[in-house]
Amino acid sequence: MTRIESFFVPGPDGRIECMLKRPDAPAAAAVICHPHPLFGGTMHNKVVHAAAEAIVGAGLPVLRFNFRGVGGSGGKHDGGRGEQDDLKTVIDYLAGLYPGKPLLVAGYSFGAYVALHVGTRDDRTAALIGIGLPVNLVGFGFLRESHKPLTIIQGDQDEFGPLPQVMALAASLPGGARVVVVKGAPHNFAGRLDELARRVAEAIPEELRAGAL
Repeated sequence: MTRIESFFVPGPDGRIECMLKRPDAPAAAAVICHPHPLFGGTMHNKVVHAAAEAIVGAGLPVLRFNFRGVGGSGGKHDGGRGEQDDLKTVIDYLAGLYPGKPLLVAGYSFGAYVALHVGTRDDRTAALIGIGLPVNLVGFGFLRESHKPLTIIQGDQDEFGPLPQVMALAASLPGGARVVVVKGAPHNFAGRLDELARRVAEAIPEELRAGAL
């Protein structure tokens, strides 16, 4: 049975609004970050929702949350710096619910920037998924510090993350990265959400599902 819970956790700049969808007896757990708050991004974004449902379908509980200043979360937007602290707080909470379990950290667009920043440095994070990396807008060179399993899911029509630049980024990473291309998909994956969901499910390492990492 899968349960859905809505709640708040205390954050560094006020409470953080969360939603957790949790199947019984999971082997791992996941968190996913939403796109840019100043452009309408929330935990209810269609891409985030599709990805979250795919993760739950693979047997992992998934926690969505609103960054500071979004929805019921306190505080105000901080350009990606404070948002990293929000994610660290949420990861701490999730790790407390599932002690010793490996974590999957994912994000879409601005949320990918935040998720990958934090996930590369968090010892509890076993795998990373970045969706729609906006490489034209922010730098992802920090990924060169990580050797964790990383899957990048990118539309070949992404106006904020041209595929050649994403491929070059992936090739430059010492730990490597798997790039999954969704053909015909723009940045918001309009008309391609079903395929996106399939790709997210496929990106979850089998070892993570089995809790072996």
